[in-house]
Amino acid sequence: MSDFHQNGVIATLHNFKEKSLDQIESDLLKFSSKNPMTLILPSLYSELERPALTYIVNTLKKIKYIKNIVIGLDQATKSEFKKAKKFFQVLPQNTYILWNDGPRLKKIHQSLQQLNLSPEEKGKGRNIWYCMGFVISLNEGGAVAMHDCDIVTYDRTLPAKLFYPVANPNFHFDFCKGYYPRVAQQKMNGRVTRLLVTPLLKSLQKIVGHNEYLLFLDCFKYPLAGEFSFKYDLLSDIRIPHDWGLEIGILSEMYRNFASNRICQVDIADTYEHKHQEVSKNNRNKGLSKMTIDISKAIFRKLATQGHVFSNETFRSLKATYYRMALDMIQIYKSDAEMNGLKFDVHKEEEMVELFAQNIIESGKIYLESPTASPNMPTWRRIESAAPSILKDLNSSVLADLQD
Repeated sequence: MSDFHQNGVIATLHNFKEKSLDQIESDLLKFSSKNPMTLILPSLYSELERPALTYIVNTLKKIKYIKNIVIGLDQATKSEFKKAKKFFQVLPQNTYILWNDGPRLKKIHQSLQQLNLSPEEKGKGRNIWYCMGFVISLNEGGAVAMHDCDIVTYDRTLPAKLFYPVANPNFHFDFCKGYYPRVAQQKMNGRVTRLLVTPLLKSLQKIVGHNEYLLFLDCFKYPLAGEFSFKYDLLSDIRIPHDWGLEIGILSEMYRNFASNRICQVDIADTYEHKHQEVSKNNRNKGLSKMTIDISKAIFRKLATQGHVFSNETFRSLKATYYRMALDMIQIYKSDAEMNGLKFDVHKEEEMVELFAQNIIESGKIYLESPTASPNMPTWRRIESAAPSILKDLNSSVLADLQD
């Protein structure tokens, strides 16, 4: 049974399990007549060869309230794109695939390069950014949601709970973030949230003092969840990062643009398991190591826009504060794990905290070397202003690829 606690900053929508999934889906089907729903799926081609995406597609086949599914496909050759079209053709919804490595979409990218408006770093952020542009080009309004393609515990509950808060016309939410417990195979997962983000936010509150932005981030039960939904009207004005700071960056945009009473989080799954990133202890450009650096930089840069000044001494103090707080939290996690019969390796947890502490210093160093640099991609409203035909060109390019 879920708790009923509210943090007072944003609304938390719990799962008390009193309303059946059939009832929720029935409501969504009614809402969809005036509030069309679009699902964005950012995917690598390699995901098509894993069982998780096959199960996701087979689940989506049974869902009637979703009108459009937009798949951003990365790292696919021409023959692999053809296989992807066949793979997704079983979906009954209007299904669109952005072949990001195809010649037509590369031409779109080159036209943006000439205007110095193209997102240069490939990855999930850029994939989602182009998908957002395509959804804008559909001009259908309604609600938009997105989630990853590596969820091995996927079921119909996840999209239904994710769409409901922004699709329900009786609610007033513009943005919704999903959350769920990160426990699987008798292990406590969610390493970056547990061991970096939570203690880092609390440590920053000690260093910079009371800060509404830090309190806002800290009120999310799982701030790094890749599942969120929002009103269609938001798409044109969101500035999202291309790096691992994507989820934090989106939350930062919501904080900047909307009152907290327009934002909520919702319990979307009893359990959640997906493909895990390697720690990459010896390479700061990969895995969890790069992720922690990008996330830390995203938070530092947001605080800097609020007038906070950072120095080498600040980051050294932050590292010491974080390290002590993270070690204390490990003991809390250890008790929680033991209480629930979970395996818990204190040595590995402390090793990870040591790595993350070093990465806080590294991210601070990178920030100080280029304090004005930003990983954020331009808003689509700016893109439309600079290149008025770009959305029409993007739309026709995607449709032409599908027809080939």
